[in-house]
Amino acid sequence: MGDAISAESATTSGEVRFGGKKTEPGFCREVERLSGQKLSACYQCGECTAGCPVAFAMDLMPNQVTRMALAGMADEVLQSRSIWLCVGCNTCVTRCPRLVDLPRVMDSLRQIATHRGVRCPEPAIRAFHDTFLHGVERGGRLHELALVAALKLKTGRLFQDVPAGVAMMAKGKLAILPETPEGKAEVRRIFEECKRRAGKGDGHAG
Repeated sequence: MGDAISAESATTSGEVRFGGKKTEPGFCREVERLSGQKLSACYQCGECTAGCPVAFAMDLMPNQVTRMALAGMADEVLQSRSIWLCVGCNTCVTRCPRLVDLPRVMDSLRQIATHRGVRCPEPAIRAFHDTFLHGVERGGRLHELALVAALKLKTGRLFQDVPAGVAMMAKGKLAILPETPEGKAEVRRIFEECKRRAGKGDGHAG
């Protein structure tokens, strides 16, 4: 990938390409606005990639995601598996000498991809995100058992992880009935505000 993003060129039409790939002017600014992070602060030391526990499964390494987003390579970044595989563990943040919050960048990229209708290459992960957010919106907090049931129905993986689920229920880790938390109405208003902003094109699509 290093070769693919090392060569920058400008065509006679003013279109900028990296390694022959078309770039999108303004993409970096959109990511920075949503994430609150300065992508140009990254100097590609690779500490984020070295510490990432799921980098082995990614098609683009974390530092490459940052570099390509900075270069405006929107299609390549938004279609990558990496932005959906990030689990937000913040290991990269603790290792970054420039304190770039890469999980927030990944969140922003997922929002943009969803808003633009980019097909998610990891449908099970997308189903988890949607089910999780819907559960919090509806109940004010997550009810794990309802999440598992809804996710199983959505993905069709009805019997996967059944032994683990039974063991967790036996140890009281999965409550049968959901709690009714304080602030449920406030949580609902947060979701309504996010949807309102999404309607104005603020990029949120969750």
